[in-house]
Amino acid sequence: MANVFVEARPKGRPEGAAIEGYVVEDHANDVLGTFNTQEEAVAWAKGKGHSPVVARVRHLNDKKKPDHWRSA
Repeated sequence: MANVFVEARPKGRPEGAAIEGYVVEDHANDVLGTFNTQEEAVAWAKGKGHSPVVARVRHLNDKKKPDHWRSA
C-alpha cells in the first residue's frame, strides 16, 4: 500500500509545547486514525498494510518532499 504519514498534534504548535497525540494521514491530509503515542500510530498503520513514515525533523513535514520523511 501507499505511504501514510504519522504526525504529532497539534499542528503548528510552538517549539517546546506538549504533544497531545499523533495522527495517521494520507497524502491528501485526510486523518485515518488518532492515537496517544507515535508507536501506536505506526503499529496501527503497519497492521492495516500501510508503509508509515515519520518526519525527520518535526517542523519539516512537507509531504511533497521525500527528504523530510523516514520509514518508521
